[in-house]
Amino acid sequence: MISVEELIRKLMDKGVDVTELLLDALSMRDPEESMRERIGIAEKYLSEAREYVGKGDAVQASEKLYKAAEECVKALAEKYRTPEYQEFMREGRWHTYLLGMASKTLAKELGYWVLDGWNAAYDLHVWGFHERKYTIEYVKVSMTKIEEMVREARKVIS
Repeated sequence: MISVEELIRKLMDKGVDVTELLLDALSMRDPEESMRERIGIAEKYLSEAREYVGKGDAVQASEKLYKAAEECVKALAEKYRTPEYQEFMREGRWHTYLLGMASKTLAKELGYWVLDGWNAAYDLHVWGFHERKYTIEYVKVSMTKIEEMVREARKVIS
């Protein structure tokens, strides 16, 4: 019989985001706990992004900032039980379009800091991470919006 550690390693080797898989399962059983964990993870990603910015690594900083914003949107959608969260619950997975829609739904309730943070993060995900077109200076401009998003999301979730 395979150990849990071996199973996790095999999944990770196949490109499965095990943390996300576990958080999604937690969300379906205990959304309150999931919200708190997601904000903590968002803060961790933000810290890692700052380290990459310090090293001048625009690609990795872009992806960490995107992941921070993604966790914020998920946590806030869970808290407010948005229609997009309900769809996640039915389908069992967050699609990127659901995150974009949720950011707009949440912006109506909470303010445009949600939408601004998501838009900045998605832009970094595409042009900073996948396309590798942004320098660290461009990443820094967007980082301020995502820092604000994480800070405000923490206030809402706490």
